[in-house]
Amino acid sequence: MTPSPLVPGRGRLPVRIPWTSAALLAVLGAGTVRAGRRLRAVPVLPLPPAGTASGVPRASGWRLLTARGVEADAATFLAACAHADREGLAVLDLLPGDLGAERALGLLRLVDPARYREDRLGEGRGAGYAVLVSDGVLARAGVDAAGPAPEPVRLLELIRRLKEYAPDATGLAIAPGLSCGSAAAEGPGEASGEVRAAELRAQGLPPGALAAAQLAGLALLAGVAVRQGRWGAAAAGLYWLQPYLALGGPGTPLRPADLGPATAARPVRSLRTALRTAAAVARTSAAGTADGARAAAYRADLAAGTERFLEARRPDCPWCGSRELSVRVRVPDLLQGKPGRFTLEGCGDCGHVFQNPRLSPEGLEFYYRDFYDGRGGEGAGTVFGRLGASYRGRAEMLRPHTVPGSWLDVGTGHGHFCNAARAVWPGTRFDGLDMGDGVRGAERRGWVETGYQGQFPEFAGKLAGQYEVVSMYHYLEHTRDPFAELDAAAAVLAPGGYLAIELPDPESRMARLLGPAWLPWFQPQHQHLIPAGNLREALADRGFTVLAEEHGTAHQGNDFFGAVALTTTRLAPDPDRPWAADPAPGPGGRALARAVRAAALPCFAGAAVLDAVRSAAARRADGGNAYRLLARKAPR
Repeated sequence: MTPSPLVPGRGRLPVRIPWTSAALLAVLGAGTVRAGRRLRAVPVLPLPPAGTASGVPRASGWRLLTARGVEADAATFLAACAHADREGLAVLDLLPGDLGAERALGLLRLVDPARYREDRLGEGRGAGYAVLVSDGVLARAGVDAAGPAPEPVRLLELIRRLKEYAPDATGLAIAPGLSCGSAAAEGPGEASGEVRAAELRAQGLPPGALAAAQLAGLALLAGVAVRQGRWGAAAAGLYWLQPYLALGGPGTPLRPADLGPATAARPVRSLRTALRTAAAVARTSAAGTADGARAAAYRADLAAGTERFLEARRPDCPWCGSRELSVRVRVPDLLQGKPGRFTLEGCGDCGHVFQNPRLSPEGLEFYYRDFYDGRGGEGAGTVFGRLGASYRGRAEMLRPHTVPGSWLDVGTGHGHFCNAARAVWPGTRFDGLDMGDGVRGAERRGWVETGYQGQFPEFAGKLAGQYEVVSMYHYLEHTRDPFAELDAAAAVLAPGGYLAIELPDPESRMARLLGPAWLPWFQPQHQHLIPAGNLREALADRGFTVLAEEHGTAHQGNDFFGAVALTTTRLAPDPDRPWAADPAPGPGGRALARAVRAAALPCFAGAAVLDAVRSAAARRADGGNAYRLLARKAPR
């Protein structure tokens, strides 16, 4: 070992570690330790006795669905049933004992087994080879278990769906006696790009972005290995050996059949996987995925122009009647890229911000279409499913004041809040109301007891006095007449009931800093952005007393990330959007869109860091981009 150089009067110089190599070592080391810890947290079924007869009997109340080429013996099936019964599970994904190394690492990156079951909003994850399901869940989910065994990608899709119907009764277990069999790929680099891309999509992951990120990571590792000496080589070596370090230790319950080859050839296999996946995504994009019937319907809607979707501009403020109006922002549709341009004006007297001219009911239908349901339904559901901390904060706001027996969530969407709030209030009856079809799905999944579809004021008479709590979380800003909505809430609440409201804060400093790229403007969907003082006065006029007001804890950490997303959509809209005014772009246009999105990846990473800092500051200073109010209706 070469000794460190001496400096007269100072002793040895400190060892300098290049920051890039240090960061990579820290990230890879933490990931390796995390994978090992998570693996040890996965329950292991008893190993079936030698000589157990093959074939799976159909036990009462359970079905074992296996991928094509996977066979489970009777002992494994019965052990899985016993484990599920003992743990109170309705869905149990079984990990074969010889599960491939990269597939195992990928699953452990996505799932923390210690928290998986309790995470009611967490997406269903599995290995894609075998899943045990109760007959009741299969029936409610509308799954036909008959027919030939599916490919692993179909089981990956199925486990995501099944967890929605058993949000707190879905688990994982390692089945040592179960083998991947002929369903196992020879390795991640051996599977076709189309198969890999399909598996990522089945898990709700973007294959193009992940392939680009994987290629960028491999390039970074190669660069530090060449340029940063032993520290760079150490980082590259840690990546190389990660499968063995995480999965090959003594006592590891998994025994990947490909652990040796997967470790020895990891860089080559990873590069091949990323290149094949990227090529498959490019081929799919070039072929186009726009729905012909949907595109034809949009062309018919757009033939008469978008001006007809806007009402006449009003000269006064809809909140206070003042004529002191000024333009806050003018923006196109940055959410979906549909044609049209929209203006938000602010009142100089009361501070109310509103869309002017506002969309007509026909315009709202046009611009909402394929956002929360239809083409954009899965993406919207994924976003809502990642707001668990926010949902819990909303539900916890009631703790000092009441134990709710009945709760109506207005603007419930797909019912994510009600699903999450059951962990806080397990004895509460949650109902939901919304305009979209998502509320019906929430009812089928059991996330709400009853789903009402339609406009809230239309249900005011039918539901009068029936609820102890009514919530409107990021709903009031979407409505055409906020006063009518508040009147409906007052009617539906029982005397002494509670009204919980959360809204974007138009007085946020980020609104001026980011201008049109501030996500909460959310044009063209947001019709009204109401300052907290205005809302307090409106509630007092209706006999409510405000009990609590929160700003910092209501902050949604998406200011900078949202700005990057909106800007990227503006520069590189989805080439396959069925409402595009121009014909689908050629290969050059698609390549340019991919280049813009790839260039945006480091911007997203930087935005995420800025949002984390901004969120911490907002919570400390009790100021952010949103606020919550809890008010009580006067008792009799």
